[in-house]
Amino acid sequence: MIYRRTDRFKKAYQRLPEQIRQKVGKAFGLFQSDPAHPSLGVKRIQGHTGIWEGRIDRQYRFTFHYETHPDSGEAICVFRNIDNHDECLNNP
Repeated sequence: MIYRRTDRFKKAYQRLPEQIRQKVGKAFGLFQSDPAHPSLGVKRIQGHTGIWEGRIDRQYRFTFHYETHPDSGEAICVFRNIDNHDECLNNP
């Protein structure tokens, strides 16, 4: 699987407190090895076709969707946004 981050995701990540960025690193390592791990709480976002959310901790979430590479057909996971729960899910 290929992993990509949108510009919006990159900017939002830079605004996160350092302690949350450390949690993001741990959560994304877990996501790469097991996206269905219960601690990530991955689920579809209601009202947004094809967009998923995952949990960093009790307060912070990330959103993503899947695409297919046009040449190789390989799956691409595109990280869209990362922020506190309400902000992230109001603008996934």
